[in-house]
Amino acid sequence: MSLLSLGLFFFGCNLETIEQSDNQVLAEKKSSKKEKSFDVVESDSSTEDTSDEHCHTVNLIAGQHHEIGTVTIDIEGDNLIVTYTTNGDWVLDATHLHITNCEEDGFPTTGANNPKIGHFDYTSVHEDETTQVTYTIDIGEITGALCFAAHAEVDGPSEETAWAEGEDFGGNSWAMYFEADLTDCDDDGGTPPAF
Repeated sequence: MSLLSLGLFFFGCNLETIEQSDNQVLAEKKSSKKEKSFDVVESDSSTEDTSDEHCHTVNLIAGQHHEIGTVTIDIEGDNLIVTYTTNGDWVLDATHLHITNCEEDGFPTTGANNPKIGHFDYTSVHEDETTQVTYTIDIGEITGALCFAAHAEVDGPSEETAWAEGEDFGGNSWAMYFEADLTDCDDDGGTPPAF
């Protein structure tokens, strides 16, 4: 009996060591995941520059039928600037952004080809009455065309989902993405950036 108890004790200790080892490996994998560098700034769009001189501008569509603002793309040095702006009574409750190099499997999607918004790289929940949100993202070595899926949760005359206008994902939702060629962008009015 004593020998059996001793064997179970050692076996139990070995299982605990294995579980701790697996948990350490899992924690190391999570911490080694590449961190994305970005900043988010919320503001009231009525106080911001409303000039139309952006590298790329698309409509922000709510509930499939309402043009409620814009999503703009600009370059400032090594930073990609993505700005959501609403107009009228519409405000931004949350924004979700994913950027890829336009490869077929670049966006996180379900098997039915609908985007997995919860897996987008950039996400932010906003304070009440936010009408403009700017993501500043260090783009480093990215060159040429990029594809953007810009989603928002908006509130106005009704609560709606909104997407930056573009191509259909091909699933059974109305989710959209758009393509922008960064080589066409001027950096602060100068020449296109060298990547």
